[in-house]
Order: sequence, then structure tokens, then C-alpha cells
Amino acid sequence: MSQESTVPGEVVETAEIPEPGAVTIVVPTFNESANVRQLLRQITEAVPDRLPCEVVFVDDSTDDTPEVIQEAAQDCPFPVTVLHRQEPVGGLGGAVVEGLKAATSDWIVVMDGDCQHPPSLVPDLVATGERANAGLVVASRYIKGGSRAGLAGSYRVAVSRGATWLTKALFPRRLHGISDPMSGFFAIRRSAVTAEVLQPLGYKILLELAVRSRPRTVTEVPFVFQDRFAGESKSTAQEGLRFLRHLAGLRAASPVARMVGFGLIGLTGFVPNLLGLWALTAVGMHYIPAEILANQLGVAWNFVLIEHLLFRERRRHRRWWDRAGRFALLANADLVLRIPLIALFVHQFHLGVLSATALALVTTFVLRFAATEALVYLPRRGPEKPVRESRTARRAV
Repeated sequence: MSQESTVPGEVVETAEIPEPGAVTIVVPTFNESANVRQLLRQITEAVPDRLPCEVVFVDDSTDDTPEVIQEAAQDCPFPVTVLHRQEPVGGLGGAVVEGLKAATSDWIVVMDGDCQHPPSLVPDLVATGERANAGLVVASRYIKGGSRAGLAGSYRVAVSRGATWLTKALFPRRLHGISDPMSGFFAIRRSAVTAEVLQPLGYKILLELAVRSRPRTVTEVPFVFQDRFAGESKSTAQEGLRFLRHLAGLRAASPVARMVGFGLIGLTGFVPNLLGLWALTAVGMHYIPAEILANQLGVAWNFVLIEHLLFRERRRHRRWWDRAGRFALLANADLVLRIPLIALFVHQFHLGVLSATALALVTTFVLRFAATEALVYLPRRGPEKPVRESRTARRAV
């Protein structure tokens, strides 16, 4: 879809860009009808005619944003495509992944549709990537020459800085050399990204890209975060919770991290277990059936946390009731297996009762973790049912 474009009027001077330097600008939008005309006008003014360009809007709007884009695109000297999703799977990050799949150019620039990311920086992002032979160029607010001036209010500034600190602390190796992992403005080579491995949740797609498929060479350019042209920010407390879930899912991507998380979640399960035991015995139930029932509360608690924090991306392989039943069976089998193991360690290996109990706990924990991965969350053998894709309508202008 990339074509030579002719831009009337004054051309913004940029560093010479070696060929090939075609760029697809991917813009995820949600109810941004008041901003898209201004954005396309800025792109037209900013991108020189020697840089072949196309713009792909991936739209999740419930207003007239797609129609406004089509009208505004009539005055653009480059191709404009609207991909309207009926089911916004993955939020803004999922929209970007759709755009990455639709892009046809050598470079893909991702930017927001609210004009807070200046299109005048697009040629510089591509030129910097070509000069450094980089796979990813991040527009950063936190290096010399950059600024977060467009963040409205001290609360949003504090949240942004806190999220940046948290992500860099959780992924020090993957985010090395990226000062602004929360940036939504970056350029990436199409050859450097495999969209199929991405599992976005929410709006921080750069973090997803850097952790799951980080290109070998990464560089940065400074940028000044602009004031929103029109409308209000889409950031909400719900998006914040999705971000934390996304972080947990990314951190649990390695087997060691999943095992640690599995153990920590198991420890938290003692709380509902003990509360349930206290409540049931308080109303007169015998402690043995009370313990059995209370244990199920702990199992349910653990299952919910493990589902959402450790194995979110693997839930599609089985139905929820199948996963829940298998998980409960394994959790209760852990109790049955532990007693014979303790007896074996005491009588055959002559361990003390406390040592035997501790060793049995560790053994059953490792076995339960391995069994949970293998029997609950790994794909079944044989042909797998296709995952339902979001319905996307493509409109080329």
C-alpha cells in the first residue's frame, strides 16, 4: 500500500533518510473524531515527499470517528486506511497489533490519535533508525531534550513516573537502554517484530514489544509530550488495573518466575482457608468436614489468581470449567499425597517428622506446579480449535 506522496506547501527539513525508508504510521483510535483532522493535517505538513508514507487507523470507536477519518483523508497526499474493530480485543495494544499486521512499509511508527505525539518527529525516528541500523527507535520524554509537559496534573505525572520505575525494576535486562518504556510513540522495523507472539492487554504496547520480541539494537530520540488537542484522556482506574495484570503476565512468562508466583499465590491461599475454617467451626461444624470445605475456598482463591496473573494467555486451550475441575483435583490430591510421602521419608530415609514434612511440602509443591502446567494449561494434542478473531472492517480511502 505504500506509495510516493506529494506534499503541497512547505516541507519540514529533516536529516536525509537512506533508502529504503518507507513508513506506515499506525494510529489506534477510540472516539477521537475531534482530533483526527488535525492529526492528518500535521502528518501532511511533517512528512517530506521523499519518505513514502501510509497511515493506518485501527479504530475501536463508538462515535463517528471512522467517517471523520474518511472525510479528512480526501485532502491527504498519502494512502489512509481505517480498520474498524467490532470487538476491541486487547484494548489499545490489541489495536496496535492489528495495525502491525496490516502495515506494508519498511518502518512502522506507532503514535496516539490525540495529537500529543508530534508527527514532525516521524522523519527523525526513521532517519535515526536507519543511521543506527536499529530495529526499534523510542521517542522518550526522559532523555535530554525530552519533556512530559503535556501530562495534565501532578497525579498523572506521579502515576507515569511510578509505572516507569516499576516496569524497569521488573524487567531490568529487557528494558536496558529504554528510558521511557511507557511511551506510546516509537518506530520499529517491520522485519524486527513478529506480531503473532504479542499478547497485549491494555495500552502499553511498547512494553509488550520490548519484553516479548525486543529487537537487538534499540535507540532513542527525545520528544516533548504535547497537550491534547481536543477531548479527554482515556486513562482510567480500570486501565491501571489492566496494566498491573499485564505486568504480572509478562513477569510470569518464564518458568522460574511462574513457579515463584505459583508459590506466593499458594501462600496467600491460607487466608481464605483459615477464615473459612473459623467460620464453619464457629457455627458448630466438626473440624474435619470444616477443614475439607475450607480447603476448597483456598483452592478457589488460588485458581482465580493463577488464572489472571500466571496463565492468562493459556486459558484459551480449555474451557473454564475444565480448567477449574483439573486444578481442584490436583490441589486436593496434594493433600492425599503428602501423608504417604511423610511416612516414606520417616520410615525409609529415617528423617525427623519436621524435616520429612518440609521435604514433602516442597516435593508436592513442585509436582503440583508441573502438573498444573502440563494438565491444566498446556494445549491439548491434536488439532486445536481456532481462536475467535475480532471482526475487523477495512476501509481504504
